[in-house]
Amino acid sequence: MPYVDGLSFLPEDLAQLSESGLNAFALDVSGSEMSTDSSGATVMTRSFEASLRSMTETRRLLKESKGVAFLATRGSEIAQAASENRTAVFFQLQGGGEVVGQELWRLGTLHELGLSVFQLTHHFDNPLAGGGLEKHCSGLTELGKQAVERLDALGMIPDLSHASDLTARDVLKTSRRPVIVSHGAARKLCHNPRCTPDELIRGIADSGGVFGIFMMSFWLTSDPVPRVEHLIAQIRHVINVGGSGAVGIANDYPITGEAHLRALGNDNAEGVKAYHPWWTSIRARGVAGFEELPKHVVIPELNDVRRMHTIRAALERARFTSSEIEKIMGGNWVRVLTDVLG
Repeated sequence: MPYVDGLSFLPEDLAQLSESGLNAFALDVSGSEMSTDSSGATVMTRSFEASLRSMTETRRLLKESKGVAFLATRGSEIAQAASENRTAVFFQLQGGGEVVGQELWRLGTLHELGLSVFQLTHHFDNPLAGGGLEKHCSGLTELGKQAVERLDALGMIPDLSHASDLTARDVLKTSRRPVIVSHGAARKLCHNPRCTPDELIRGIADSGGVFGIFMMSFWLTSDPVPRVEHLIAQIRHVINVGGSGAVGIANDYPITGEAHLRALGNDNAEGVKAYHPWWTSIRARGVAGFEELPKHVVIPELNDVRRMHTIRAALERARFTSSEIEKIMGGNWVRVLTDVLG
């Protein structure tokens, strides 16, 4: 049974990849730079140059990993990774519209460096598409439509994580290949624009894509205490909407877990305070869904390097079939990566 994660980050000690049980995962290799806006505030922007440096450095790390992990560009390499007890790492880029800007030729360069998954936005609008955390929603720009067509031609996977609903609809209309949400959650169970409505979950399923349920607990449930059952409920909901072939597991933290919370012994009441300033800043932009501060960040049992084993056990207790569990734990990701990348 393959274990595949839709989005995560490398641990400081690459040897811990073996402990995770992951045969493959998508790694965010975007690079950012700090600048000052017109008001004097410091802002973080993903850039082409910083992302090239990040990709080059990550390629070096993987080459020096002593056989633990390797850069993968084809879905068929996951079987090779499993047979050799290694981890196949697929490059993914968050905030792709910031990185590409007005220069679509950059997509070819990113692809040459091993990029497999291209996320169009990261929260906010950019030259290609509208982000999900804007007060006024916008979709793909004309340049963005050309970018999606270029992704199809290059054989890269469009990723709708962080996109606005309009952007997601436009990409699903434009792309002729499977479209994914590498890391997200269902809005039906947590009403926030960062989460995805059923209509779009169904569209992703119809495209042949996968919807990855991630570990950020304040997007999974509004209940005051997050539990593994909340993750299972998200998985079950996506299956009910899009079928068992539409759902996968994601993370959005390092392989070993959210480090700040781990240092606090997974004390959500204390750890969530670090997220409140960002949450308040989004509320100040007039975005609906941020009226109340979140009460937690992680599901403690899953904020651990062995989360995939814990999730599998929870699925078994919840009486999912062996076929469903295999698809959820990685089979669906393997299918999409193989369908698009080869």
